[in-house]
Amino acid sequence: MTAIADAAHPFSRLDPDAILDAVESTGLRCDGRLSALNSYENRVWQVGIEDAAPVIAKFYRPARWSDAQILEEHAFARELLEAEVPVVAPIETDGRTLHVAGGFRFSLWPRMGGRAPEFDRENVLAWMGRFIARIHVVGARGRFAHREKLSVARLGRESRDFLLGAGFVPKELEPAYRSVADQALDAVEACFERAGPVRGLRLHGDCHAGNVLWTEAGPHFVDLDDAVTGPAIQDLWMLLSGDRVQREAQLAAVLEGYETFREFDRTELLLVEALRTLRLMHYAAWLARRWDDPAFPASFPWFHTQRYWQDHILELREQLGAMDDFPLSG
Repeated sequence: MTAIADAAHPFSRLDPDAILDAVESTGLRCDGRLSALNSYENRVWQVGIEDAAPVIAKFYRPARWSDAQILEEHAFARELLEAEVPVVAPIETDGRTLHVAGGFRFSLWPRMGGRAPEFDRENVLAWMGRFIARIHVVGARGRFAHREKLSVARLGRESRDFLLGAGFVPKELEPAYRSVADQALDAVEACFERAGPVRGLRLHGDCHAGNVLWTEAGPHFVDLDDAVTGPAIQDLWMLLSGDRVQREAQLAAVLEGYETFREFDRTELLLVEALRTLRLMHYAAWLARRWDDPAFPASFPWFHTQRYWQDHILELREQLGAMDDFPLSG
């Protein structure tokens, strides 16, 4: 299977008939029911199936991932499931999990329900720690050959350069943004230097509350679209919020659960604020890179405003202080 060649392939062509035809090309019989699910990077639909449970159809954004990267994500999900880690793996049809129809690549997934986790509860955080540690135990058993690696260059420097080169930063704020972005990236590099070599492993990569579903049986992830190679702390720091005292207590609960299954290298705590800084920069560039998708201006109207960039510059300045502060102790 080859990657989609047309990088500008518009999701506007993905109408109900195209979705149903794609799903039926795998041998399933649709009953005509469609429900759009919340997703900006890809397009995801719940599709009714005759005499069976609905399935989730995920249509990939053209040219974002290669076929090899998507298939590696699918293989990781199946590896986790075989290890009895509660994640949802893609449905395999005729030995395939990645399909093509109407010019779109797509995959099918079982429907899994759940609610948002309550990260303000200590027992929930400890459970999340155990859950993520189990993912990391499996993640450490092998390597990604095709998925991306977490790096300052990709998340930080490329983001800064794209935003300045594409003209998204208002002209009058460009000097301030360039200055604080350069300082922030230097501080991020210093954090990584202080931490020294850290072990990279296969991660979920985007472990925040919006990507976790909770049931009576506990937490699960419905997909691993942002799976990446990086340090273990990448899957932990986004569970923390509030002031320093609150984050210290939350981290203690997470690590208590985590270390039930896997030792955590506390040197990686030096990277928490550096990773937060990289996420802020990458998020701004992600919005800019997707601005030609009509869903983005409609959903993020505040992005292309003077106020947004003033606040973003302020956030980066605050991160300079956070990266200079003592790390969380765990």
